[in-house]
Amino acid sequence: MAKAESVPTEAKELVDLVVGYAKQETLDPLKRLGKSVAFGVVGAVLVGTGSLFLALSALRALQSETDTFEDNLSWAPYFIVAVLVVILAAVSWVALGPGSKDGKESSK
Repeated sequence: MAKAESVPTEAKELVDLVVGYAKQETLDPLKRLGKSVAFGVVGAVLVGTGSLFLALSALRALQSETDTFEDNLSWAPYFIVAVLVVILAAVSWVALGPGSKDGKESSK
């Protein structure tokens, strides 16, 4: 009767082994990925906030420090800053956009 008792024991050990392997190969990497995603989101929010403040400071500098943009040209500082932001976004997209890793093309 030793064989009859060992089959359920081995089946339980097999189930425990499969569950442990599944946890090791799925849950642990997902936990690490979650931490990386959290750091990425926080970094993106901080970079976006900094970019917004830089654009606003450039706008205020153009409005207050130059006497050129008055009356009929009061829209020009807004246009200049908007074009500057679009250009910087395009440069960032090309430099760090999809298909590249850390700004370098992969050699596959």
